[in-house]
Amino acid sequence: MSGMHPTDTPPVLVTGATGRIGRHVVDRLLDAGVPVRALTHRSTAAVTLPAKVDVFTGDLTVPESLEPALKGAGAVFLVWTAPPRTAAAVVERMAAHVRRVVFLSSPHRTPHPFFQQPNPMAELHADIERLIAATAMERTIIRPGMLASNALAWWAPAIRAGEVVRWPYGAAETAPVDDRDVAAVAALTLHEKGHAGGDYVLTGPQSLTQAAQVGVIADALGHRIPFEEMTPDEFRSLSKGTAPSSVVDMLLDAWNAAVGRPAYVTTTAADVLGTAPRTFRQWVSDHATGFRKGA
Repeated sequence: MSGMHPTDTPPVLVTGATGRIGRHVVDRLLDAGVPVRALTHRSTAAVTLPAKVDVFTGDLTVPESLEPALKGAGAVFLVWTAPPRTAAAVVERMAAHVRRVVFLSSPHRTPHPFFQQPNPMAELHADIERLIAATAMERTIIRPGMLASNALAWWAPAIRAGEVVRWPYGAAETAPVDDRDVAAVAALTLHEKGHAGGDYVLTGPQSLTQAAQVGVIADALGHRIPFEEMTPDEFRSLSKGTAPSSVVDMLLDAWNAAVGRPAYVTTTAADVLGTAPRTFRQWVSDHATGFRKGA
C-alpha cells in the first residue's frame, strides 16, 4: 500500500486523534503509507498512539498553538471538541497552511425527523461548515448518524452487572454506523483525490429499534438481556451531571421523533469504500468483550 504515496507526501494532521473516530483514522492513514501528525491536548495522550505518529501538543481554544502542527501539513482531519469561540481563528489558520480539510460533522441537513431536532451541536457544526466554505481549502464533510459504539457507553454497564437494561424509547429506530467505517471514509477522503466538495452522510446498513439492538447484544453474548422502558423524565434525572441537559433533551426528542418509522439509511459508506459497511451485529461481535462481566 505505501507504494501509492511517495515519501514526500505531506503529512495529514489529525485532531481528536485519541478519540473514537480519530484513533481509527490514524491507523487507516498509516496503513495507506500516509505520514500522520496528531494533535493532542496533553503530551501524555501520545502513549496510546503508534510510534510512527508525529505528536504535537495544541489546543483548539488557543489557535496560535496549532501553528507548529499545521506548518508543512497537506490536510487536516478536523474534529471540533471545544467551545465555538475560536472556530473562525482556527479555520483561518488552517486555510493559511493546508490544501484540504475533512470535517467530522453531523447529518443536520438530513430531512429525517431524527436529525431535525433543535440541537446546539448542529448549530456549531453548521457554523464551522460555513467558515470552511468561505476559504479556498478543498473540503469534504463527513456526517455520521448514530455511532455503534454508543452501545458501550449506554448499555454495557447494566449488561456487565447482569441488570435489566432500562432505556427510553425502546421502539425508536436508528441505523448504527461502525466507527471504523466512518474512519475509513474520512481517511480515504484525506489522501485520495476526487472527494473535494463531498458531503457524506454515513449510516449503518439497517434500521433497528433500540430494544432490538440490545437483543443483538444478547445474541452475541448467548444469554437473554431483559429490556425495560424508562420514562423521559427518569432518563433526564439519571443523566444529570453526565451530559448537558440540551444534549439529553435533543436525544429524547430525536428518539421520540424516530418511533414508528424506519431510520434514515444511506449507501454512502459502500459507495465511497467499495465494500459493504459493517452491520451492527458485526460491530457487536467484534466488541463483545466490552459487554462481558469484568470488562
